[in-house]
Amino acid sequence: MAHVFRKPGAWFSMGVAAVLVGVLLVKLDGHRSPEWPASSAPPVSVPAPPAEAASWMHKLGPGEKPPQFVLFSFDGAGSHDHWQRVLPLAKSVHAHFSGFLSGIYLLPNAQRGQYTGPGHPTGKASIGFGGSEDEVRTLVSDLNTAVDQGEEIGTHYNGHFCTGAEPSVGHWSTAAWDRELRQFFGFVDGARTGRGLRVDPAAIKGGRTPCLEGDWAQAFPAMRDSGLQYDSSRPSDGVKWPSQVDGLWEFWMPYVKVPALGKKVIMMDYNLWFQYNHAQEDSSHTAEYTQDTVETYRGAYQAAFQGNRAPLVVGNHFNDWAGGAFAKATEDFMGEVCGKPETVCATYSEVIRWMSLQDPAVLDRYRQMPAAQP
Repeated sequence: MAHVFRKPGAWFSMGVAAVLVGVLLVKLDGHRSPEWPASSAPPVSVPAPPAEAASWMHKLGPGEKPPQFVLFSFDGAGSHDHWQRVLPLAKSVHAHFSGFLSGIYLLPNAQRGQYTGPGHPTGKASIGFGGSEDEVRTLVSDLNTAVDQGEEIGTHYNGHFCTGAEPSVGHWSTAAWDRELRQFFGFVDGARTGRGLRVDPAAIKGGRTPCLEGDWAQAFPAMRDSGLQYDSSRPSDGVKWPSQVDGLWEFWMPYVKVPALGKKVIMMDYNLWFQYNHAQEDSSHTAEYTQDTVETYRGAYQAAFQGNRAPLVVGNHFNDWAGGAFAKATEDFMGEVCGKPETVCATYSEVIRWMSLQDPAVLDRYRQMPAAQP
């Protein structure tokens, strides 16, 4: 099926810098086509690290630098083709990554009536549902393989209601966020009992909001009440260490310079695509966009590695925008960077666990360093 996308509509504020970047917002999540347009570490309860993580999962010694963490994450996490490419790639380079699942992908189209987005009619969403029964079974199999391999499953919520699909997530109350999360976990539970899904709801510790939008004063209480420990939605100027905001770890989406454009962009596939050509589907520039994106990732990695060693968030979708340019760039970069010395491609929960082992004063010193600027 052809994908249908809504145009960007909302704007972000970059705080003191007051940089407006809403035209860079992320839109859809790469599964089925929509049928309409659209200081000290907190206590943690994350799974023990796999055996291969033991070499870096320790308290830093005197003078020892942190590993350069790279956090690959994929919003939506519903495309079988992408799972089939990324899972073996990650395994081959000893990488872990995070898939932020859109909960309604666990509902076959015939069961769409089980979802009611806050303020929206029952059975409606800005992205597609799970498709056929066979497609949902395939997704469950992919998710089970991911869990068995040590990848992390987080939440991308459900209906993907961004600015323009009102009431959008940017205007939701705490009660609305709570309802959305309760439904998400309900869909996970339903797939566990009815389809053999092996994703443990207790292991879902964070995620990313649709389009990076949200009234955080309203959203974060619901996230905390649902047992989440981190979010990775809010932008930062440069690559920064995670910090605690209202009881959650915020893993910042870095706003970095793109060499090909000569300006800063939130380092996420859709945002880059929008800045390259206003998110127009055109495969004639696939090779160019792939190379430009890889160069952007490399610059951000080198700035962090040589600077504050802040974890680098590489945000993406399971989509083939621009002829697959961004999927290829991300896969190429994963294959390249995860084998570098002093570099660990990890999940968010693994990094939280690592931070919990560290002397808080040591991490505070790194947080006080300037943000890495490519």
